Amino acid sequence: MGALVTLDLPGDSPMLDLPWVITFGPLGDADEWEPVVCGPYERPHALALAEALVADEQLMAVVEPLVPAVSVEQIRGEIATAQLAAQDEAVRVDQADLYGDFEDTIDEEEMAAAEAAQRTGPLPAPDETELRAGFARIATQLTAG
Repeated sequence: MGALVTLDLPGDSPMLDLPWVITFGPLGDADEWEPVVCGPYERPHALALAEALVADEQLMAVVEPLVPAVSVEQIRGEIATAQLAAQDEAVRVDQADLYGDFEDTIDEEEMAAAEAAQRTGPLPAPDETELRAGFARIATQLTAG
């Protein structure tokens, strides 16, 4: 069994409506191969495909939104936001009490893995027809407006 990593978003997040991509890569350091990026998909399709693959194979799947930036400034803004979030996380870790509250030390990935293990198995992977319908909806979304 592999590992699936994705964002934990509130149900009303506008990011849920974005196209999503899956990056498949080696799970451990022993394997070395170039990651494979697939998509764009609608989020439920991306998650189901990733779950189907990591259920049977030792690989890492990262499911993340594809941000359709339309300007250099918008891309710079996304990069700055990501950098700021990484700095904030580093500061939070540096300031954490070594023997602090156990609830604060639970790794989100461990929680996600535990939740996934409670399920009976991966979601059924969408078939080609469902994926193509999703592609059409994504294309309409990206070209509207």
